Amino acid sequence: MKNRWTLYDPRLAWMLIAPVLLLLIFFLVLPIAVMAAYTFFTFVTAGVETSVLTSANWHEFLTDSYYHGFLLKTLRVGTITALLCGVLGYFPAYFIWATSFKHKWLLLLLLIVPFWISFTIRTFSWINILGEQGVINVALMKMGIISEPLPMLYTEGAVIMGLLHFLLPYMILNVYVSLESIDRTLIAAARSMGCTSAQAFREVTLPLSLPGLAAGLLLCFVLAAGSYVTPQLLGSGRDALFGNLIYDTIMSELNWPMGATLSIVLFVVLGFFAAIYTRYMGMSQIVKGLGG
Repeated sequence: MKNRWTLYDPRLAWMLIAPVLLLLIFFLVLPIAVMAAYTFFTFVTAGVETSVLTSANWHEFLTDSYYHGFLLKTLRVGTITALLCGVLGYFPAYFIWATSFKHKWLLLLLLIVPFWISFTIRTFSWINILGEQGVINVALMKMGIISEPLPMLYTEGAVIMGLLHFLLPYMILNVYVSLESIDRTLIAAARSMGCTSAQAFREVTLPLSLPGLAAGLLLCFVLAAGSYVTPQLLGSGRDALFGNLIYDTIMSELNWPMGATLSIVLFVVLGFFAAIYTRYMGMSQIVKGLGG
């Protein structure tokens, strides 16, 4: 009788989660471990490395300001993009939450429609908007406002614009989910105690929606800092981010040990910010935001 299984038997729980744990170990933990081990391999020449262990790759990264510049630029672009997403995304989310429109689901549907189109195609579309023969330059020249095209494409501003286009829906969804969890009777209570609409928003709605805003900021920052396609298509060589540096190191220089080192660096840096958020906020808000 002692071996009879019960509904809440820990052995049953382990059996249920075992497939997921195996998948995580095989597709997440193991590749990261292999990549971390590869950082200590010795680079010989393009496409050739040996398993002789060395710390030369880490020493090169830690002492070469070339890599530091790329990392700082990546963190700066990620921060700017996340903050702009927060400012531009909060008010659409608030509108969707506060509107009395009966078919609110339609607004949410319009918000996720861009996800139905390939991310690469959406990024390419900005070339036809910001290019020398793009919509903006052509319109301004026809109106006589400018005499020659403005250099808007292949700049850091174009990269940030493309990242905003990609990440803004994530921010809106996270903030909207946070707003939707607010008990509206709290706002009514604040109004009944003499608060104006602006005061009720400042004292009740805004503080209670901050977890969603923080989740959106983290998500946008991580995705922007780890981006490769957008800087590659909309930026120039000086606008490349850390992801582009990793790609060039592995695919152009064929230096796998150094590429692995840079990959682990980016993984650790972004993981550090995610760990700080998890410590104070938890990951549940991001999960809810991604689930819509």
